[in-house]
Amino acid sequence: MIRKGKRDILGVMVDVVDYEAAVDAILDAAKSRRPFAATALAVHGVMTGALDPEQRFRLNEFDLVVPDGQPVRWALNLLHSAGLRERVYGPTLMLAVCDRCAKEGVPIYLYGSSSGVLALLSQRLVARFPALRIAGSQPSRFRKISAAEKAQIIDDIRGSGAGLVFAGLGCPRQEVWAYEFRGALSMPAIAVGAAFDFHAGTVPQAPNGMQRAGLEWLYRLAHEPRRLWRRYALLNPLYVAMIAAQSTHLVRFGKRGVSRPDHELNYG
Repeated sequence: MIRKGKRDILGVMVDVVDYEAAVDAILDAAKSRRPFAATALAVHGVMTGALDPEQRFRLNEFDLVVPDGQPVRWALNLLHSAGLRERVYGPTLMLAVCDRCAKEGVPIYLYGSSSGVLALLSQRLVARFPALRIAGSQPSRFRKISAAEKAQIIDDIRGSGAGLVFAGLGCPRQEVWAYEFRGALSMPAIAVGAAFDFHAGTVPQAPNGMQRAGLEWLYRLAHEPRRLWRRYALLNPLYVAMIAAQSTHLVRFGKRGVSRPDHELNYG
């Protein structure tokens, strides 16, 4: 088991952690009914914090930030001699958490995506983990929500009996959601990105070889070019340049300030 604490990647504090330690931390918080925010960050997620001081504040308030993308793992190893042999991929982490929840009787809640994806996801998760109890689910509103709607969402999740909630709203909306809902839920809120679509079977995953080589972004770009081209064409080269600057100590990103958000975005 590896859990060596947080390290600075472009000002975003990422945990040096493996699957076993990440799952243990999440389940411990679930059993303790303790507020706990977790996310799996690839390059895009790290860059949202690197470029936005308010988002950097949110991410650095998370209890657990795992290195989802290979380039994030490589950066931890390059900058901090982390010695991580594998990333902690959000979709795989979700399955590992579901496995433990099924074995230990911890119900889960699914928040985000569409009702159709949630139905498929629920069916497939229960088929894979027959003992898993899905206490409830809600699709995203795909808009900002009112204070009354937020209160209702919190009541629904807490009242379901779930021990933790997975949020699949896309980056960075899901991280904002986990940050803003964390205190009221009294349970882990885990942002898992495209895991809902992958496990529902509505979006294909990159082959293992491309994942290991850090080329998952290229596979996703080929399948969703209109939605993703700006993200990868702009952010990937900038990430490499900024990592180079950090590695040569030209810039000390961890010394840059953060800005506490002065209002909630209320993504739903």
